[in-house]
Amino acid sequence: MNRLQQLFNRKAGNILNIYVTAGYPGLHDTESVVLSLAEAGVDIIELGIPYSDPLADGETIQASSQQALANGMGLSLLFKQVARIRLKSQIPIVLMGYFNQMLQYGIPAFIQHCETSGVDGLIIPDLPIEIYQRDYAHLFGASTLSLSFLITPQTPEARIRKMDEASNGFIYMVSVNATTGTETKVSTEYFERIKGMGLKNPRLIGFGIKDSAGYNQACSYADGAIIGSAFIKFIASEGIGKVKDFVGGIRGLE
Repeated sequence: MNRLQQLFNRKAGNILNIYVTAGYPGLHDTESVVLSLAEAGVDIIELGIPYSDPLADGETIQASSQQALANGMGLSLLFKQVARIRLKSQIPIVLMGYFNQMLQYGIPAFIQHCETSGVDGLIIPDLPIEIYQRDYAHLFGASTLSLSFLITPQTPEARIRKMDEASNGFIYMVSVNATTGTETKVSTEYFERIKGMGLKNPRLIGFGIKDSAGYNQACSYADGAIIGSAFIKFIASEGIGKVKDFVGGIRGLE
């Protein structure tokens, strides 16, 4: 088992996954931010691979991605940064990126460098489950990487079960039909419905979670929460030296 799977085996609930764009705010800040998050008690780090044309990201994460690209961030450097983090921390690291980036890099090479650098899992929002199963499952399935799929309030039950069967990471429950960071009322009926499906994978709720109340609500319906835009906004305004303050606020430790 990789570090992500080990985490889910030993910890039941209240999992905190923090997203940060690799190479943001500074090109070489990734290591410092990740280690600070780990020291603050975050359970999973979701490292965003900067991309020029993201589909699911709101304005805040788009801006951080553009800044990271302007800084000179790329996959080769990201793998080196993850390898350096692994010398100091064993926190589970999941890469969130778009499939075109991986295709350009070369899927076998991408998988190999994920494994050798210390990446535990992947979230690929634009890779349909059917294409994955038809063309790529044999490649990813032969690796140590966990793959997590996204569902929304409109995803049919049959499709959710297909994703659950194909996943060996977690089910990413997108809380609303919108981009990240959107101020939209969530549907607790949706949360209840998925909770009652008895899926084999852990469930993490993301999109629009920004504070302790949102985190606690997510944890009451799923195994944990994913926070991205709120953290990006925090380090943009407060700097990376106060990362522990952000985590303490989310955990209700202030």
